[in-house]
Amino acid sequence: MPRAFLAALLVAALATAARAAPSTPVPPIDFHERVLPNGLRVITAVDRTTPNVTVQVWYGVGAKNDPPGRSGFAHLFEHMMFKATRDMPPEYMDRLTEDVGGMNNAFTEDDTTAFYEVIPAAHLQRLLWAEAERMSTLVVDKSNFNSERQVVEEELRQRVLASPYGRVFYNLLPENTFQVHPYKRSAIGSIEDLDAASLDDVQRFHATFYRPDDATLVVVGNFDPAQLNAWVDRYFSPLKDPATPLPQVTAVEPARTGPRTVTAYGPNVPLPAVAITWLAPKASSPDAAALQVLDAVLTAGKSSRLYDSLVYAEQLSPQVFSNADLRAQLGMFYVGAIAAGGHTVDQIEGALRDQVKALGDKPVSPEELEIAKTQLLTNEIRQRETIEGRANELGAAQVIEGDAARANTDIAALAAVTAADVQRVARTYLADDRRVVIRYLPESQRPAGTAAAPPAPSPAPSQPYAGPVAALLPEGQRQAPPPIGAQPAAVLPSPAERTLPNGLRVVVAKSTDLPLVAASLILKSGAASDPAGLAGDAELTATISTEGAAGRSARDIARQSEALGADLAAASSWEASSVGLSVMPDKLPDALAIVADVARAPTYAADELERARRQTLDDLEVAYGEPGQVADFATAPVVYAGTSFAHAAGGTPISLKRITRDDLVRFHDQYWRPDNAILVLTGDITPDEGFALAAKTLGDWTRPASPPPAPAGGEPSGAARHVVVDLPGTGQAAVVVTKSAIARTDPRYYQGLVANAVLGGGYSARLNAEIRVKRGLSYGAGSSLTARRTLGAFNAEAQTKNEAAGQVADLIAAGMSGLAAAPPSADELAARKSSLVGDYGRGIATAAGLAGQLSTLALYGIDLNEVKSYPDKVEAVTPDEVQAFAKDVLNPAGASAIVVGDSKLFVNDLKAKWPDLEVIPIAQFDPDNPTLKAAP
Repeated sequence: MPRAFLAALLVAALATAARAAPSTPVPPIDFHERVLPNGLRVITAVDRTTPNVTVQVWYGVGAKNDPPGRSGFAHLFEHMMFKATRDMPPEYMDRLTEDVGGMNNAFTEDDTTAFYEVIPAAHLQRLLWAEAERMSTLVVDKSNFNSERQVVEEELRQRVLASPYGRVFYNLLPENTFQVHPYKRSAIGSIEDLDAASLDDVQRFHATFYRPDDATLVVVGNFDPAQLNAWVDRYFSPLKDPATPLPQVTAVEPARTGPRTVTAYGPNVPLPAVAITWLAPKASSPDAAALQVLDAVLTAGKSSRLYDSLVYAEQLSPQVFSNADLRAQLGMFYVGAIAAGGHTVDQIEGALRDQVKALGDKPVSPEELEIAKTQLLTNEIRQRETIEGRANELGAAQVIEGDAARANTDIAALAAVTAADVQRVARTYLADDRRVVIRYLPESQRPAGTAAAPPAPSPAPSQPYAGPVAALLPEGQRQAPPPIGAQPAAVLPSPAERTLPNGLRVVVAKSTDLPLVAASLILKSGAASDPAGLAGDAELTATISTEGAAGRSARDIARQSEALGADLAAASSWEASSVGLSVMPDKLPDALAIVADVARAPTYAADELERARRQTLDDLEVAYGEPGQVADFATAPVVYAGTSFAHAAGGTPISLKRITRDDLVRFHDQYWRPDNAILVLTGDITPDEGFALAAKTLGDWTRPASPPPAPAGGEPSGAARHVVVDLPGTGQAAVVVTKSAIARTDPRYYQGLVANAVLGGGYSARLNAEIRVKRGLSYGAGSSLTARRTLGAFNAEAQTKNEAAGQVADLIAAGMSGLAAAPPSADELAARKSSLVGDYGRGIATAAGLAGQLSTLALYGIDLNEVKSYPDKVEAVTPDEVQAFAKDVLNPAGASAIVVGDSKLFVNDLKAKWPDLEVIPIAQFDPDNPTLKAAP
């Protein structure tokens, strides 16, 4: 057949497909791409509405490329790439990003390792130079290798060993889904493989994969395209490809021939769990969209099948999950659930299998299909609110699916999915006779005489590496980074406000033309207003408000809100309760009507209270198995002793059992009222539109005759305490140093913000530099200053191997003392201020982020214009003011310390340090009791 005729047929087919493609509310990403002669692919998209730019480099190397016996290598290089290059000393990427108001990070998946930065646009040239530097001249030496190997091992302990179900997601799922393909290995690796690695191994790995023909550069934000192309040519075009071809993974995963069940045990498993996994197609498969919709039908929201059946109706589980985990070569699909107290893994497995089978037996209803697709499409709009979100979609489409244009065409594919498609992929991929069931049980249930774990295989031998190795040049010989360019001005939102006759304060700020609006209704009372002995009253009052209101049942509310694409949620914090959502503008009137019903007329049905109580108790049982969460529960009773904040905000196993329906109704009637409320609307909405909608929806909400309640508070009266909560078998210890601090209205607030930023407010701050970067004792260390309406707190924390708990506590205290001893240098202070301002700007770049900031200002009685003056107030802080704040507020002498972990590995060290040490077994832990111990 002539080529011209084939071409004509193709053009006609494409035109027909274009006409038939369903329209979606998701704006496409307008991008351009080119490929340099050395193979580097460059993808760019301009956005003039932001003062920032994101630079991302996606390498085609992931966990599947780890050498045999060296799992975790790709992940290790995610860390190594932040060390030195020929011209940049270690951590210099932080100087170029965080210290100028930007950020950087990276992630490792099975098919890729990606590095990304968001920076003020003036620094774009510098970041391109830096990314070319670490692509071509990374220093892979013994010092960098050893330090990052320690950090990776701490990350593994935190994510896998200290998390109750970390072993399920990081190890058991991949190991039991794939038999042959290297996708079976965990991306995070193993401590044994990392310890066995040599410097030769890592040098060879870097030389093999980190090269221009294995990389995709993505740049999105405010830049001049011609100038960008010139910089890319200048810094990346000279980089040469190695002569050797890129190794390819050619393993072929065999089809499953029958079902299989695996039973595994863990040392810190509060409740049994079940996961069922199947093989699935690759991400670029024509069936990918239908599997994503199927996944949403199963677990996207409260109207989803697994939530509605296992969590809501049958109450078999407090948590369900599913995932269409589709990768470059093939994928896996899994479902799972944690068993609720009193239920068995047999029941969970049966319920999961029944729900999956039902999808193949009968097509989903038109309503279910529309809800799932609307949720997925609205989530896509949320993803595209930020330049980094758009860049991430372009990079993933190129590297995982082979074509950046899939970032747009995949949206149309989602919109085109039919009920028949969902049924077909369920039958094709999720057949019951091709399942692998994973049962995860407590170690105490392991049958006597069975081995705890198979013996570790002998380490794979290392091979010598004789290729080129880069070294950091002496300081005087290093190439200087390029100059800083001109910075586009930031356009900050202008909030408008009005108070309705019933006392409801309404704040509106138009911040984007992207079709999305965030709505947040704030009630100015939260957990600090819990009655004595009823910890969790405010939280239950909020969360159950969405489980039935004004004639709508819990299922009605879930189905109706999710049909709108709204992410409706209600919750309580210390000084506020809230009901909020984000939704497309044309759906906002209907969505806000649901918010109004939830706020004004919740049903608080007795059966909903009992359901929520049981789920919360199960959630707490899981949380009490994770050291970081236990430390959080213990902090408030310690630091706020003598005040209405001195309890666990979400409740405890003891307090939750006391709460009745009358308690919820009483809390709602007292605090949920228009003159104690603030409505904030942000995004694609004008002030006039917002005020009119607020008046229509909430203007007839009746104000009680009595005045609003006074804010809860008090003055902390407790002395410093040193507490250990013993959590046997956990893989890490959580260390928290805490003390009371200032209220939000304190004139030293901005001084405190900057002081905290210097000490622990970011990767480059002192605590992380000392504990993670210098010593490798933690995956991350930091601090926070929480200034509330009536009082505040300072927390410094890190998770570390159990044996190092005392050392980390000492390092935190030393950092606090050091800041009080001398003011920070001008350079350090400038960097930390830039970090604060940059974080703030990125935070208000989304509708939800801006709504959160305006809600906080309104809640604490701060002028809303501070949304614009924040940068100037930060910049006005002096070094002496930072030191003075540290002396007055951050003195470690009056601080308490809380350590949660396997105490037998550190308690003797802590007793020598703190003779007053209190040791509390987790079985006796009760954060609603001032002693932190349950009453006998």
